[in-house]
Amino acid sequence: MASSQYSCSIRQGFNFEKDAQVLVGHLVSMTIGTQELGTDIKVTDPTNFGVDNNLDVVGIISDISWKGGYADPVQIAFNVSNENAKLVSIMKHTDLSDTTVVFKFKIYDFDPIAKVYYLAFHTDDTDMNGLVFKQGGELALEIAAQPDSQVVSPLNFQMYTGIMPQEEAQVINFAVSNTDKFVKTWGVAVST
Repeated sequence: MASSQYSCSIRQGFNFEKDAQVLVGHLVSMTIGTQELGTDIKVTDPTNFGVDNNLDVVGIISDISWKGGYADPVQIAFNVSNENAKLVSIMKHTDLSDTTVVFKFKIYDFDPIAKVYYLAFHTDDTDMNGLVFKQGGELALEIAAQPDSQVVSPLNFQMYTGIMPQEEAQVINFAVSNTDKFVKTWGVAVST
C-alpha cells in the first residue's frame, strides 16, 4: 500500500497568508469517548480566501500520516487551545475506558498550475469512526504540558493521537491537484 504523509505549517494554519504556498491542516472536529473537543480556534479557509471565510476548528495539524492499509491507524499531530488541552489532560488522568474517536480533518495544498488551494487529504465533512490506537499497551494519546512556542498567540498546545478504524469500511479522500481526485478505503466491514 502507498503511504501518505503531510507535514503542515502551524504558522500558516493559525495566520493564513494567501501568498505562502505551503500545506495547511485543520482538525475540523474530534470527540474522544463522550468528550467533544471544542471548535474554538478561528482560522481562514484557504480555498475561500476573502470575505466571510472563517472556520471554527478543534486544532491546527502539523503532521498527519497513514500507511495506506485498511487497518492502519491515521496518526495526527496537531495544536489545540488551552481549554482543549485541559480537557484532554483531565481525560488522560481520569477515565479513558471509552476509546472511541469520531473526527474530521482537512489538509490543503496549493496547485501551482490552477493557482489555488485545494483539499489534498480529507474526510469530505464525513465523520470518521475510530478507536485510540494502542501501542504496546499504551494509548497513543499525548498532550504537551507547556504551550507551543511556534505560535505564541493564541495560547496553544501540541497534541498527538493515533486512530485505528472501527470495524466498518470508510472513505478517505485524496487529490494531487485541483482537479485530480481519488478515494481510498479505511477500515474493514465485519459482518455480525
